[in-house]
Amino acid sequence: MKVLLVEDDVSLREGMGELVSELADVQAVGTIPEAMSALEAGRFELVMTDLRIAGKHDDGRGILEAARRRLFPVAIVSASGPDEVDQALHPFQPDALLMKPFQVDDIMGLVERFLDLKRQVLAASEAPLAVDAPDWTDLAPGARSATPDPDGSRTWVRLTSGADFRWLRPSCGHGVLLLEGELELDGERYAAPSYLFLAHGAAPQTRTRTGALAVCVPLRG
Repeated sequence: MKVLLVEDDVSLREGMGELVSELADVQAVGTIPEAMSALEAGRFELVMTDLRIAGKHDDGRGILEAARRRLFPVAIVSASGPDEVDQALHPFQPDALLMKPFQVDDIMGLVERFLDLKRQVLAASEAPLAVDAPDWTDLAPGARSATPDPDGSRTWVRLTSGADFRWLRPSCGHGVLLLEGELELDGERYAAPSYLFLAHGAAPQTRTRTGALAVCVPLRG
């Protein structure tokens, strides 16, 4: 599992990177161009970025937008209050917020939360729901979903070839594992197996030429 860390303060970047490396592989960068290049070239279970980079109050917004296009979860790191962060990022919202100064347990707990989400998705994928199970309901022509567990701990989505619909807006972030086929989400194509993250309120236009099967697990906490 891999985390992208964007922080222009060298000492803080090194310290945070050392902590996160105890849980995951870390790619740590200090500039906007480096961050954008990393987002295009790799896949990440979490992107952690400072809100202020090179003294600008909202550079983290550009990184958040780019990460969202790639369907990566984003944690904003900031010394500003939540209201100021909301104003700088509006209308976007981060998937997590780490306030400076923070404790070791704060950063470790945040990273572990997103890494554990992927582990939960992988575990859920080991027992696919049968095609003829009674839990399936229609979402749209060629699209069906099922949430077989009472606690809503996993939702299955099955699409037939040619399905074209807008994904329902989730009430919280979800980890999504594409198990079969391929999906096109807002014009970006993903082939199985792919791990993705749909942020709270996301509703990508969803298409598939081949059909697809995916399992979704909500981000808890």
